[in-house]
Amino acid sequence: MSRLPGVTPFPPELASRYRAAGYWEDRPQGAVYDEVFAQHGGRTAIVHGDRTVSYSELKDRVDRLARHLLRLGVRPLDRFVMQLPNVPEFVYLYFALQRVGAIPIMALASHRWTEVSAFVELAGARGYIVPHRLDGFDFAELASRLRARYQGLDLVLSVGGAFPGAESVTELLGHDASTPASALDDVVVDPEEPCVFQLSGGTTGVPKLIPRTHNDYVYNTRAAVAVNDVRSDDCLLVTLPIAHNFPLACPGISGFFMRGARIVLSGSTRPDDVFALVERERVTHLELVPALLIRCTNSNSISTRDLSSLRVINTGGQKLQPEVKRRAEELMPTCRVQEVFGMAEGLLCFVRLDDPPDVRYETVGRPVCPDDELLLVDDDGHPIPDGEIGELLVRGPYTLRGYYGVPEYNARTFTPDGFYRSGDLMRRHPSGSYVVEGRKKDLINRGGEKISAEEIENLILSHPAVLNVACVPMPDPVLGERMCAFAILREGHALRLDELVAFLAEKGLARFKLPERLEVVDDFPLSKFGKVAKNVLSEVAAAKAAGIRA
Repeated sequence: MSRLPGVTPFPPELASRYRAAGYWEDRPQGAVYDEVFAQHGGRTAIVHGDRTVSYSELKDRVDRLARHLLRLGVRPLDRFVMQLPNVPEFVYLYFALQRVGAIPIMALASHRWTEVSAFVELAGARGYIVPHRLDGFDFAELASRLRARYQGLDLVLSVGGAFPGAESVTELLGHDASTPASALDDVVVDPEEPCVFQLSGGTTGVPKLIPRTHNDYVYNTRAAVAVNDVRSDDCLLVTLPIAHNFPLACPGISGFFMRGARIVLSGSTRPDDVFALVERERVTHLELVPALLIRCTNSNSISTRDLSSLRVINTGGQKLQPEVKRRAEELMPTCRVQEVFGMAEGLLCFVRLDDPPDVRYETVGRPVCPDDELLLVDDDGHPIPDGEIGELLVRGPYTLRGYYGVPEYNARTFTPDGFYRSGDLMRRHPSGSYVVEGRKKDLINRGGEKISAEEIENLILSHPAVLNVACVPMPDPVLGERMCAFAILREGHALRLDELVAFLAEKGLARFKLPERLEVVDDFPLSKFGKVAKNVLSEVAAAKAAGIRA
């Protein structure tokens, strides 16, 4: 059983199976990466602006911060809310916490009081790691409010400037710790305990905490890097927030470190900036969300920059349409788009780079582990035949057994035998790979008729004027909900609702599924997880509908 209350452990019989299969190494993540950093020595590990950091320098800085953490009284299982942008200090602190067995909570730099206070309270955090100031926001003031509210929050670390009540990370890196290096080897870390708390990716409410153990997270990364064609001389450009599971460990920076490769850190998702770095650093791999890939393929820079180093573009977070993949590969002929269906909760499905074109374009691939157990079930929990759409249930050697500290929610979200009810609607492709068909909750209930938003979005995307689309419910006093389509149009095109309805009707779409409002927009709002913020679009649609009725 886990020593940390609130964590649901893996059952002993499954843990034994995962060890016997070689998935679990029973080594703390900090020890694994200490060995990795030592192995690659003088090779370049990190590039950030005009700064470069070798693997030996990375190891020295991680060790130094870890020794300072011990001096400051940090012990295994202490929880730290970590809220940093894409800077080298993120990497140093993340792995320093791993070395001492503390648990970082992967908050985003954009989170504010509502989210951060919830994380501190639920996790019983004793530490908080923040920039002094970012994009005009004063984290010192937020840290002060948190410490006044939560007495157990007794250690604040600041990056990029000192402020009262905080330990400056710059100063800690600038002088040696009084704690001897040998103390790091004396720290006992249980590899079945959490090494990190990831955040659930919902677009509403405060995210829940996902405990990922040392055993499962190291395997998660090894399995991901094995199907991602990462070589020692490769380079990953990190533009998404590193705190996300995708750029952190799927394979992300953790996987590229395992290969002795380079990572380039950037805080910009502007296509011009992305392509400039690809050209300058000879980037081989990109990890993007679909909305960002679409922006990139429509940027003028794609034809003016030398992108010939690119080999792999991974996309995840939302389903990517086949035509977007084809277009990206036509515009960047040296690379392949490799879709990932992943969740911070665990399961990873990758399209394999040598899959046939129909599998690469139409599916999200298959699991990375032979012992990933996937079930597709109907509303009553019964397995459905191949080819039909059902909800994905999953368990495996790196998929959580329960969210942290919410037993009532877990009772609804996990089956009695430990399968996670993902809420994702999928079907099995004849190839054995999987096709995402939407979310159970991404349904529009029009007078009792359930409409899959993703189904309609797929059809609208085939309209020649449409670049991207998101369908959301808008309230209706009679039917409950009607559908509103938000569309981004291709340059030089226009589209009216009646034209769109006629186009969809010609496709043979049932009338009750036709959108009843069209809003043309320049861009979509994104959630803190890089997904289209449909909750925001729903609010806009509701306001528009109310204005019409008024």
